Amino acid sequence: MSAPREKTFLLARPEGRVLEWIARRLPAWVMPDHLTALGVLAAIGIAAAYALSNQDPIWLWAASGLLAVHWLGDSLDGTLARVRRSERPRYGYYLDHLVDAIATALIGIGLGLSPYMLLATGLVIVIAYLVLSINTYLETNTLGVFSLGYGRLGPTEARLGLIALNTAIALGIGVQTTVAGLGVSLLDAIGLGAVALMLGGLLWRAARNLRVLAEREPYAA
Repeated sequence: MSAPREKTFLLARPEGRVLEWIARRLPAWVMPDHLTALGVLAAIGIAAAYALSNQDPIWLWAASGLLAVHWLGDSLDGTLARVRRSERPRYGYYLDHLVDAIATALIGIGLGLSPYMLLATGLVIVIAYLVLSINTYLETNTLGVFSLGYGRLGPTEARLGLIALNTAIALGIGVQTTVAGLGVSLLDAIGLGAVALMLGGLLWRAARNLRVLAEREPYAA
């Protein structure tokens, strides 16, 4: 897509430098689509690792490792295409966001199938992410700006947060309580808090977008 990208994440600049450094050193046979496929496989592995953590929390370490692999595949494919000047804007836009939706659904469901988060919480997180994504795509088409984030936290920060939580839980640091007869974990509380922030950001952005669009398209006199 030709719309300019806006990145406001905390780690956007250093992450961009690291990704470009890696991209310039990859062998020629590694193509952007290979990295996209790597990201999908890693997402499948993350979901499986969370589900397998019902048997042994050691699988949380596998989930953390695969989150790092998922970052590499998900974030490096576009950088590699830009470094090699081989961008396919429409193809990349379509594939990237289709894969993002699938990966988020896999990871959210995997978390919900683990003993550390309710399945309902995992599904609510997935739904909230998809609603925010739809709003981003609407902004791209109506305002001509592709804004990748809501606030200062993005996918990379979310992965680092998950890795930190995985580590804490694997080391035996976890909070389990009961609310309305349901066991609620630390991950549930953080996940639902994140959803509340996501929806707050969505409402703010939607109000701003509608104000801008209304100014551009006033009622006819």
